[in-house]
Amino acid sequence: MTGIPVLDLSLLNGTPDQQAAFRDDLRRATHEVGFFSLVGHSVPAELIDRAYEVARAFFALPESHKLAIENVNSPHFRGYTRMGGERTQGRVDIREQIDIGAERPAVPAGDDVPDYWALQGPNLWPEALTELREVAEEWIARLDEVGTRLLRAWAEALGAPADTFDAAFTPSTPYLKVVRYPGVEAEQPAQGVGAHKDLGVLTLLSVEEGKAGLQVEKDGEWIDVTPPPGAFVVNIGELLEIATDGYLKATLHRVVSPEPGTERISIPYFHGPSLDARIPSIELPPALAAEAAGATDDPANPLHAVFGENWLKSRLRAHPNVVEAQHPHLLVGA
Repeated sequence: MTGIPVLDLSLLNGTPDQQAAFRDDLRRATHEVGFFSLVGHSVPAELIDRAYEVARAFFALPESHKLAIENVNSPHFRGYTRMGGERTQGRVDIREQIDIGAERPAVPAGDDVPDYWALQGPNLWPEALTELREVAEEWIARLDEVGTRLLRAWAEALGAPADTFDAAFTPSTPYLKVVRYPGVEAEQPAQGVGAHKDLGVLTLLSVEEGKAGLQVEKDGEWIDVTPPPGAFVVNIGELLEIATDGYLKATLHRVVSPEPGTERISIPYFHGPSLDARIPSIELPPALAAEAAGATDDPANPLHAVFGENWLKSRLRAHPNVVEAQHPHLLVGA
């Protein structure tokens, strides 16, 4: 393979035959590869351009401005992560980023309150760049709509009612990162972010036009992915694998660092259900069920049916410094 499939979401606005063709391509792409590029999504090009302008402005801020909203100051794992401040598979990722979620009130801790409710709460915003909040909130609203349409199309493509996932996403738990990968000089590809599977349901990734670095694992080989201009790279997460008994597979992917003297900015958006939601299982038609290999059984990475538990597992591994500062009772061995 030299790339990943390209799907056109605008076909869902077309004739019944066009809608059926999109659903069939969606099912096939995420059964066989787990990734595809999405065009025809109706997210305005002006918003995408503005998002990258604001991203570059954020990363150009003085270090003191960024560290003022460092994620170690947030019990909700929000805010700025300094270069090398996140880990994948125990190894340091060479990137800096800001994590932004739905702007909601924090849930007070209590004996009967699951730990994962710590993931809900307010964001940390840079005082010197108020436009970041405006762009991020519009981005979340637009991508939430795209994610909802995709999930309804997936449900129908798998023989289930279109509204199968609606209740679990009432409300949804949207989350995005704005990420900068600096150029690195290394004999072997440097780890922008290490090989991993996404923990949730659905990811929509925007990458600067023409920028390489994303690689997807297929049949033991790494495929380089450079999406068409304006497209989103879409992949499924572990919970959609659980919902389909492994018919749809969460796929390993990674980002290798760009060449020295360059940089790469990307904006991944994670379309998550309510923190306390369990993703409903889909009873597949017999022909599809025969091709379902079962959800991945990895003792080193147990999958939790409740979204909040799966997400918290990921945060604890990726940001041990935040755990130490804000949730020391959750440290391994505590």
